[in-house]
Amino acid sequence: MTLQRVTQHEPELVETLSKVATEIVREYYDPLLGTAQNDYMLEKFQSVRAVTEQLAHGYQYYLAREGKTILGFLGFYPRGDALYLSKLYLYREQRGRGCGRRMLDFLRGQAAALGLGAIELNVNKYNPSIAVYERLGFVRIRDEVNDIGQGYVMDDYVYRLELRPT
Repeated sequence: MTLQRVTQHEPELVETLSKVATEIVREYYDPLLGTAQNDYMLEKFQSVRAVTEQLAHGYQYYLAREGKTILGFLGFYPRGDALYLSKLYLYREQRGRGCGRRMLDFLRGQAAALGLGAIELNVNKYNPSIAVYERLGFVRIRDEVNDIGQGYVMDDYVYRLELRPT
């Protein structure tokens, strides 16, 4: 697996990322959140416009690939003393193959390079991936409800992975 960085100066990669995000997030979150909320969130956070704006403000996005096949993607940025993992998504057929663990190893390296001592993320309280994050060493540090507009909220747990110095 390789990770291909997406920049705001590569509109075709931004479009690819947005398309991949829409496919994966629809499949995964429509049953959890409902189509209407998921459509709203996709437009707000994963549209070409949203991704381009995020990239201009310090986000880093990467497409996970095996050859020409896209496996998924991740997005992150530094926030306080931690690297904030905003997105880590894999296509259904790629889950359970170790891709997520390799992506997390990459994130550990990015955090270390930035001098950050932890990785944090939000996860929907009903997301089955909670068990995966806990197996990988993440610890729940708080509950959080964020109003995202149009009457929708993100009802999440915040998880943190402390990184040991190497």
